[in-house]
Amino acid sequence: MKTLYVTDLDGTLLNTHDFINPYSLEIINSLVEQGMLFTYATARSLVSASSVTKGLSVKIPVIAYNGAFIFDAETGEIIASEFFTKEETDRVTEVLKNYDISPLVYSFVQNVEKVSWVTSSENDGIRRYLELRKGDKRLRPLDTGSSLYDGDMFYYTCIGEKEQLQPVYEIFSDDDRYTCTLQQELYRPEYWCEIMPKKATKATAIQKLKKLWDCERVISFGDAINDIPMFRISDECYAVGNAVDELKKIATGVIGGNEEDGVAKWLREHAKIYDTIRIN
Repeated sequence: MKTLYVTDLDGTLLNTHDFINPYSLEIINSLVEQGMLFTYATARSLVSASSVTKGLSVKIPVIAYNGAFIFDAETGEIIASEFFTKEETDRVTEVLKNYDISPLVYSFVQNVEKVSWVTSSENDGIRRYLELRKGDKRLRPLDTGSSLYDGDMFYYTCIGEKEQLQPVYEIFSDDDRYTCTLQQELYRPEYWCEIMPKKATKATAIQKLKKLWDCERVISFGDAINDIPMFRISDECYAVGNAVDELKKIATGVIGGNEEDGVAKWLREHAKIYDTIRIN
């Protein structure tokens, strides 16, 4: 059966240094050349994902911003997107102001993709985020919050202490107009609370891709809480060895960790395109 293979990036395909091991690149690229339908689904933007997947052969669209967008990875063309309505953005603005949280706001301002934030509200987590994205043309620093919520918004990231972000998470996770996640940043102490439109999930985006490419099955790989929706709609789903327990509990199986080329080794042994792929 025609199968779509989807992997998360951070903590799954990427190693702890935020790149793909050469062995994994070799195996996956060889399989893709033989016809495997392989892509990634990440919370990263296309800009950020492209920088950490250099050398990876992806011939079908990729999923970014936790499913808010599907992009052509080569051209940057938007294949599908999910935005907030005005009422939804007004509600997010109200709640974040009430809890004195200044987020990173992802939006299209005058049809140009931007990441906006108030410089005086930077904390260690936000500063690290910015440090890793020097030269990114999307960055839009602001002196005040007066224009923070300009444009067509599709994603909010709040970075801080868990205790500060927990009430915000509880509000939006209980509101069926939104998708909201709260999890600790990989290899870091701070937490990220991410607020998205309801349909902005990896699961919804994968289902769109599955239909677009006329696939009969989905096999996915992940490590974190935001991969749970993706696992639930997959025919088979595999948690890497370093994955959180919540994901391992619902996985078809547990494979090698991200430092051990777990995804690539599983694909090398199991991936099928009409007939068995053979790797010498």
